[in-house]
Amino acid sequence: MKVKIRKGDTVELISGRLEDKGKRGEVINVILDVRRVVVQGVNIRIKHQKQVQTQAGRNMNPGRIQFEAPIDISNVMLVCPKCNEPTRVGVQRDEDGAHRVCKNCEARID
Repeated sequence: MKVKIRKGDTVELISGRLEDKGKRGEVINVILDVRRVVVQGVNIRIKHQKQVQTQAGRNMNPGRIQFEAPIDISNVMLVCPKCNEPTRVGVQRDEDGAHRVCKNCEARID
């Protein structure tokens, strides 16, 4: 199934953890095969990294690394750039091709 959210879109979290719900951020990465997205500043996780030696002979520094973990694509909603509200996305076809359209204000998204 085709995904209507792309890299670089602004999305709002509509469900999930209580402290992240309602946050907005830009999509960093879309993982199509598992239908997940990585959103900037949302779903922050901490990984405790051990010091390891790489093949080049350098050491990776130990410590706590923060990163954005992927979330399910059904938990985010695209924010329309015109009306600035979370909206469902439709597809409108014309002679130029297919375009994403806001269901609220019917404005083109791309």
